[in-house]
Amino acid sequence: MRIGIIGLGDMGGLFATEWANLGYEVFGSDLPENFESLTKKFSDKKNIRVYKKPEDFLNNIDFLLFSVETHNLYQTVKSVASFLPKNLIVSAQTSVKWPEIQAFDALLEKSIEIIGSHALFGPHVSPKGQTVVMFPHRNTEKSFEKIRKLFTELGSKIEVLKSHQEHDKLMADVQVVTHIGFESLGSAFMHRKTFPWENSNKVSGLDNIKILLTLRIYSYKAHVYSGLAFQNPYAAADVRKFAKVQNQLFEYMLSGEKTKLFDKLNKAKDEVFLKHNHKPLLENSLLDEFTLNPEAGHLPNSHLSLLSMLCTWHELNASPYENLVCQTPPFRLRVGLVEYLCLNNSLWEETLDAAINLKSIRKDDLAYHTAVHEWANIVELGDQEAYVKHFNKTRKFLEPRLEKGLELSNLLIRKLY
Repeated sequence: MRIGIIGLGDMGGLFATEWANLGYEVFGSDLPENFESLTKKFSDKKNIRVYKKPEDFLNNIDFLLFSVETHNLYQTVKSVASFLPKNLIVSAQTSVKWPEIQAFDALLEKSIEIIGSHALFGPHVSPKGQTVVMFPHRNTEKSFEKIRKLFTELGSKIEVLKSHQEHDKLMADVQVVTHIGFESLGSAFMHRKTFPWENSNKVSGLDNIKILLTLRIYSYKAHVYSGLAFQNPYAAADVRKFAKVQNQLFEYMLSGEKTKLFDKLNKAKDEVFLKHNHKPLLENSLLDEFTLNPEAGHLPNSHLSLLSMLCTWHELNASPYENLVCQTPPFRLRVGLVEYLCLNNSLWEETLDAAINLKSIRKDDLAYHTAVHEWANIVELGDQEAYVKHFNKTRKFLEPRLEKGLELSNLLIRKLY
């Protein structure tokens, strides 16, 4: 099978390299201004041929993968549709499938087969052991198996869903709410003008991994996350649910309504985690190993961010274990963190006690509360410009720690898998 890729950026370049290493012929293009740099980049890969224009190679391929941003996909497909051979198989690597499928259905000839695919990992992670989601749309079974084979040969695990609607509903939780939860932590740090791992409080492994995930998310570009938030039709409602849940928990904490808080949290813990017989996702040794503060011991924490995630799953009647079918590394870690908190009885009791009685941490909880509602309002208003500005402002504050955070989170993910 001869492979074409439109968009040789981070992910497109990763796929081109991996398939070329397996012996496949790969033909690719990107923006004209990137032609010379990409030609140089892939000069040592004899199986990769870079072209200035996609129409120069489209007649030579059997499978075409679009690896461009969601907001650019429609125009990109439109620009090449008339050059596509009749029996081509196409797919795309956008993280939101509703606009992708709309573009393909509207612009491509009926003879062209359409198969959904989504790699649930970033360009800094090896495809081996990672998940690629696929779903049929307009294709034969034989063609679906051909594309499944292509991704399987990368060493990836394949999960097959029924449709693009199922994909997007899962990804609203797996990606958008996960990102908002940790983006809010970063903004809370910015508002407080403090790096929590550098103050006098000794932080636990649970806190350290939350910080690593926050740094990891902010080490990437804002448009990656804004596209997911604004183009997934299920995202805004799920983000608002997360904000409402967080608001109610914080109200109970401020007013000292211990019975209401404990009843709500214990019920959610029982329904979401204790009714499932699942092998724990995180071991004590992993939490101990990945720390930004090597000193032993920690001060209690309300873990408001994790408790909010727990109760959001409960109120949405969503099983995080079932959603692992579409897991990304940050989502798997998110589930693992909340699960660890819920299944560790002494930590759970310490956390609930801190949520009601430890007034010294309330300023941190307030900063998180404020940040969650900033992000939720931006998503609900559909204000992509505000999203990017707020992300970049937070990113600037965290910038001195981003490189190290990405390095450690990559190591963490390798250990996890």
